[in-house]
Amino acid sequence: MRKLIIGLACAMVAPLAMARAIPDPNQKHAPGNESPQTPIAQAGYSTPVNYQLQCAGCHLGDGTGSKINDTPKMKDFVGNFLKVEGGREFLVRVPGMSQSALNNAQLADLLNWLLDKNGMAGASMPEHYQPYSENEVARLRKVSMLNLPDTRAHLIEQMREQGIVIDDGMSDKTP
Repeated sequence: MRKLIIGLACAMVAPLAMARAIPDPNQKHAPGNESPQTPIAQAGYSTPVNYQLQCAGCHLGDGTGSKINDTPKMKDFVGNFLKVEGGREFLVRVPGMSQSALNNAQLADLLNWLLDKNGMAGASMPEHYQPYSENEVARLRKVSMLNLPDTRAHLIEQMREQGIVIDDGMSDKTP
């Protein structure tokens, strides 16, 4: 009997608790939030800030990634993609890049920033790097990647064939 009374009391209180969670359609914006948010593509943030907003949530602030979250390491590894056929296109077409809120110029700047020899890519960069242009990014990001895992696995296999050590935080194998 006691459980029945407690159950009924909970059932009677629950709708009231849920009702409080429904927003008031007439509620005004909090002070300072009256104007709509500026889209990231128009905000004019610096490239490192764009990295924090678009990439660091998964790849972490230092680019180390997270195997447990199935996010590969970029630090000292991402430049290796430029050493294999299709890798340059892959970096633009990765869904996190191609579908980001950044415009084409910002995405080109972000890729070039990531691939800087003194930055995220480090020693993984090939000797002769041709920076991405806004037009190249615009063209490449229009082509959807249909199978990210297989595409990436094929590129990693090409790296192995070249004797590149696979230190992406995801693979247990080296060449």
